[in-house]
Amino acid sequence: MRKFLSRYFPVIPICLILGAAFFSRGCANTTSAPTGGPKDTIPPVLKNIKPYPGSVNVPTRGTKLKFTFNEYVVVKDPQSIFLSPPLEKKPKHRISEKNVIVSFESDLDSNTTYTLDLTGAIGDNNEGNMFPGFTLVFSTGSVIDTMAMTGLVQDCNTLMPVKGATVLLYKDHADSAVFLKRPVAAAKTDDWGFFSIRNIADTLYRIYALTDANNNNKYDPDGSEKIAFLDSLFRPTMVVSDTLKELMKFDMKDTLSCLQRKAQVELSLFREHPSKQMIVKKERVGLRTAFLTFMAPGANVHKLKIKGLPADKLITQFNQQKDSLEIWVNDRRKMPDTLKLMVNYDKTDTLGNLVPTDEEVRLVLDKKLRVAAMKSSRKDLKHEDTIAVFTTEAKPETVEQYGFTFEFKYPLIEDAFDSLVFRSVNPRQQEKKGEYTVVRDSLNLRRYTVMPKEKFQVGYEYFLKVPYRKFRDINGFYNDSTEVKVKLPDDEKLSSITLNMKGVRHKYIVDLLNEKRNTVIRSFIIDSDCSLVFPYLKNGSYCIRLTEDVNGNGIVDTGVLLERKQPEKVRFYKNGDSFLWDIPERSEVVQDVNIEDVMK
Repeated sequence: MRKFLSRYFPVIPICLILGAAFFSRGCANTTSAPTGGPKDTIPPVLKNIKPYPGSVNVPTRGTKLKFTFNEYVVVKDPQSIFLSPPLEKKPKHRISEKNVIVSFESDLDSNTTYTLDLTGAIGDNNEGNMFPGFTLVFSTGSVIDTMAMTGLVQDCNTLMPVKGATVLLYKDHADSAVFLKRPVAAAKTDDWGFFSIRNIADTLYRIYALTDANNNNKYDPDGSEKIAFLDSLFRPTMVVSDTLKELMKFDMKDTLSCLQRKAQVELSLFREHPSKQMIVKKERVGLRTAFLTFMAPGANVHKLKIKGLPADKLITQFNQQKDSLEIWVNDRRKMPDTLKLMVNYDKTDTLGNLVPTDEEVRLVLDKKLRVAAMKSSRKDLKHEDTIAVFTTEAKPETVEQYGFTFEFKYPLIEDAFDSLVFRSVNPRQQEKKGEYTVVRDSLNLRRYTVMPKEKFQVGYEYFLKVPYRKFRDINGFYNDSTEVKVKLPDDEKLSSITLNMKGVRHKYIVDLLNEKRNTVIRSFIIDSDCSLVFPYLKNGSYCIRLTEDVNGNGIVDTGVLLERKQPEKVRFYKNGDSFLWDIPERSEVVQDVNIEDVMK
């Protein structure tokens, strides 16, 4: 044993060292990410900035802004690196270790206060935790502007906040400035539609907001962008301070803090109608059906004629905005693959004037429709290919207001609405026939409303039967028979809202919407004081929208920028400080509404 130790003892320390090295390499591989442990949820922290915030006399040429973080970061959204006032080209950026370096392709303006906002632009390299944001202020002159302003940008129809809208300030008060020039200050709206523009001069501004589709910080009136404007000139009264909540960076999920910020102005985005009128789209959607789409609403068509067909064989219908025209051929002879349609309408000429113009439109049958038209065997035909197709609707919650509705796929050439059979069955199973009226929709000649004359009652079942072969469409096909059944809701847990409308001086549209404001549950058009009932409501949250319909056309008319015309006014009736009405089960809510106060 002594001989063994004396021979191998010098080797033992070496083996221990090599073994330790081997195992240490296996347990602590510095080239692989460690596994396990808590997930990183901490956003990057800004450790250093160059030039220092508030720096003056910053060079106008070759300027680079350096932001150093406590960890490796990536630029998630380059568009969110936002310079105000903006240059012709967007700022460029590059990553160097833990630094984000921002540079500019053109020179900065002299004697100008700049802000560079990083909100929503940067996240950490591993987990993507977003940097909450920072606004760097510097000046190419000897002073820093100290005024600020805040505001809210919303959609003109839904009043929902608009994220990512660009707000523009101009010292030039000419109407053409927003089309031709870069603003003297700008900002982007956050998730709540809120914006703050800081470190601006104490002067009068024109204020605009737009959905800047091409990111050029100018308004392009081609229909691709929405625009908003403030009616009057604005002079800032807010002085920049680090203690102002409105200028702080908040987590957008911090609802309380975000809602506590005060907006000095509100801007409602609308889409202007194009100023030029012309046919922009044509489509043959069936053997005897086609569409024409016009660039602007209010199209004025003087004459339509398809070559080889009498003019009286055409049935036409404009949509409500009069920018889409549907055309049907009321002739059962075989239709050619291409219909040559002659249109005489008011078209914008090279001088911008509307002039009656003849235009030939070729309506070509596409391949799928051509194959369908060539079916020669009865076994190739489906049942719906041989009947006058129509849909019916009667909803329990709204049948009292809207009745039974019928919509045919093609216009009718024969109808017999007096053949309909309306009957009711009471809880004792006693049956009774009833009378009804029929009205064709003024905006859709294929849609009809059947309204029973008797008052609907809870517990009763109502039936409307459409007999066989009583209606014939332009294809020569007759209808199948069908029967529609409806019953008023009788759930005792349902609730209702009654609005006593006061101060109604002209037409208004009153809508009940769901909590997300994306579905109209029930709608009324009123022109005098009245009571509106919204029955059969499940417990939940609802909104009440009031729209000022000054010209009485039943739609929200958009604005016109150069005429300084705002879109028709939309307001949500507030229940205290909230737009939401929380309706519990088994409740009857009655509310007086002074519409003049709401629409202020």
